Amino acid sequence: MRAVIMHAPGDVRVEEIPDASVIEPTDAVIRPAAVCVCGSDLWPYRGIEALHGPTAMGHEYVGVVEQVGAEVRDIAVGDWVVGSFVASDNTCEICQAGYQSRCVHQVMMGSVGTQSELVRIPLADGTLVKTPGVPEADLIPSLLAASDVLGTGWFAAVAAEAGPGRTVAVVGDGAVGLLGILAARELGAERIIAMSRHADRQALAREFGATDIVEERGDAGVARVKELTGGLGAHSTIEAVGTDEAMQQAIGLTRPGGHVGFVGVSHDVQIDGLGLFFSSVHLHGGPAPVRRFLPDLIDRIWRREIDPGRVFDLTLPLEEAAEAYAAMDERRATKVLLTP
Repeated sequence: MRAVIMHAPGDVRVEEIPDASVIEPTDAVIRPAAVCVCGSDLWPYRGIEALHGPTAMGHEYVGVVEQVGAEVRDIAVGDWVVGSFVASDNTCEICQAGYQSRCVHQVMMGSVGTQSELVRIPLADGTLVKTPGVPEADLIPSLLAASDVLGTGWFAAVAAEAGPGRTVAVVGDGAVGLLGILAARELGAERIIAMSRHADRQALAREFGATDIVEERGDAGVARVKELTGGLGAHSTIEAVGTDEAMQQAIGLTRPGGHVGFVGVSHDVQIDGLGLFFSSVHLHGGPAPVRRFLPDLIDRIWRREIDPGRVFDLTLPLEEAAEAYAAMDERRATKVLLTP
């Protein structure tokens, strides 16, 4: 099968590798209808995260089941499915508490690789969620978004306790931040402040529910949000970047007693304990338990209540994966969908 392999920073190739197959009796193999490039895939592409030899890439996927292991009970060949970027059994105590991304048997799908013509899905019964039928073609991008960026943005909004009567600030205007805006809107937030300097992303942020745009960053961004909120700061803040600047900005613009939901993969973030102590801000986040939200998100997409697939602004064939990575790295695209 053809698969995307990263050999070194900036070196992405599409190569022939052995077909994905059932290894464990709890596995399934799917044929993706679509996969995509994630912002987190850019960390090794930029050399910020180390690669340990040629690496199969990708962790987002939707498609049709082609094989199932002997112990798979709930998923069958021919099912159309959406899965999380973390495989989980969905039965352990951690999963049952709603944190499937930290399942005691969790498998990060990035360690498997999904940007390929076939994908092995560990723990298939706990990981995959069936759609009500075969989706219409225009729903596929939105269902793909549910596999990671929509579910991650949704978790960020939930962790930040976005809801009625609340002002939500969103730090980061990538796909996760944009879908955090959509989630905050769906959860009933009264006001949503999008922090963005890019006109195209500002437009999509407004389409998804942003009421205000703030272009300033750092201390200036904090000051501007406080100006917009009567000097108090946001009730709820989504941090969707993962840098120290973004985290400090998120904590700084949140009012005492407010909540920060952080889902940006942390890179060199340093939190001052005394500063956090006197901020009286709640912090909650980490790898999003997408599996918790998938049934609801699939239902909303299927009923066309939300259209998160709008974050995909470039579609390319799998063979052009190198261009997909370059386009996202150079901010010529917010998120790229690949068709195997």
